[in-house]
Amino acid sequence: MAAVTIEIPGSRPRSVPALLLGNPRFVAGLVLLLICVGITVASDLAFGAHARESGAFLPKLPPEPDAPLGTTALGQSVAAQLAEAIPNSMAVGLIAALVGTLLGAAIGFASGYFGSLTDALLRILIDVFLAVPSLLFLLLIASLMKGVDLTTLALVIGLFAWAWPARQIRAQVLSLRERLFVDLARMSGLSGSEIILRELAPNMLPWLGANFVNAFISAVLAESGLSLLGLGPQPSMTLGMMIYWALSYGAILQNLWWWWAPPVIILVALFFALYLIHLGLDEVSNPRLNR
Repeated sequence: MAAVTIEIPGSRPRSVPALLLGNPRFVAGLVLLLICVGITVASDLAFGAHARESGAFLPKLPPEPDAPLGTTALGQSVAAQLAEAIPNSMAVGLIAALVGTLLGAAIGFASGYFGSLTDALLRILIDVFLAVPSLLFLLLIASLMKGVDLTTLALVIGLFAWAWPARQIRAQVLSLRERLFVDLARMSGLSGSEIILRELAPNMLPWLGANFVNAFISAVLAESGLSLLGLGPQPSMTLGMMIYWALSYGAILQNLWWWWAPPVIILVALFFALYLIHLGLDEVSNPRLNR
């Protein structure tokens, strides 16, 4: 399959990868994201799973050569906890963003292209989910499902993340389905689903990528918020759960800054990296921003 190209007025058409790698915001965000991943890999190689066990080190140690980021009140290595927390938090964001984006795309394309009764029913469903206060429902579900695992929490977050992309995709498809290339596809005998997959979806790929990153940020933020309230995946370690346990053991009152500061810094760096990537994808998908 040929690479998707975008033509900017007054310039030669360029492929999407070339545009992304030429965008300084996207490259800066990608580098920062790779640094976060590199911290995970380095910490995992330097400290095994035993470093996350209680009593592996002396408790409440400040940063030192054996424990570069110090230890917790239970004698666990903070660096070793980060090695587990970063990929778990990113996994929650990835699963939730995939569910929200794919479900929103499926509903948005079906509603916008097929119209008629299908559009009326799906539009009502979209409006209902947009009217639902998702944060309150997430709190309710998380409180009822105590001890929820990472995958279940990510799926719950993703099920409340599809309504906005569905509405926006529907609005775009309502315009695209009247274009000449869609009429030519109909006359060539393509079915509705084939037109959506072959003709409409490729035109929405840059926007879907930007929405995916935005949903990723929202999911990580939602997981961190639930974890801070004690409603996160307590059997697993995430960045939000690291902050929760640090606060629970009075790390701030005892001035154990090396316990709560690293997950906070990583969260800020992760949000900033994803935000820069989102800006880069948005500029690629919006030709007006490329002028």
